[in-house]
Amino acid sequence: MKRARPWLVGGALVVAAGLLSGITPSADSLFDPFLIRGGPGDAVTSRTLVATVAGASFADRVVSSDGEWTAEGNWLIVELAVSAARTEEDAEIPLAALHLDGRVFHASERVPDSLLKTPLHVGTDTVGVLAFELPEGLRAGAGELRLTSEYVTPELDDVIALALPLDAAPAAASAELPEPRIGAR
Repeated sequence: MKRARPWLVGGALVVAAGLLSGITPSADSLFDPFLIRGGPGDAVTSRTLVATVAGASFADRVVSSDGEWTAEGNWLIVELAVSAARTEEDAEIPLAALHLDGRVFHASERVPDSLLKTPLHVGTDTVGVLAFELPEGLRAGAGELRLTSEYVTPELDDVIALALPLDAAPAAASAELPEPRIGAR
């Protein structure tokens, strides 16, 4: 038994080291944002934003509300109701990302009637759309819309992550994008 004891202790130390390295988070995860998740229709509140997805649809062509801007392609249009959570200082969505099938798409900045960079108010919803230009043929899957009030993905801050099932989203040949408006959906 005396000869086996060092081997048993050494084996136990190797197993303990393996378990410890397996549960230790990676260095990258020390700076990851905190995702606050919600489903379709859920009002999700982060430190700076309150957001609800009102609907999603696809279009082959999008047109601004004044008719002066138009674009062809495979567009996903997401209607949202958003507001500022506690303060109107820097209350806007400068970055919106769609995570779909392992890829990340950012909301188009070309769309003039987008919710991107629209000033938000405390206690009053601003209703509008975000438009994502997707690759041809990508019109299904389980997406996740991520919203933040920072221009880059924040470190150690919260991010709203709303589930966006796209399999049943309606499609149209053309869609007019409304200007953001204050008030009920």
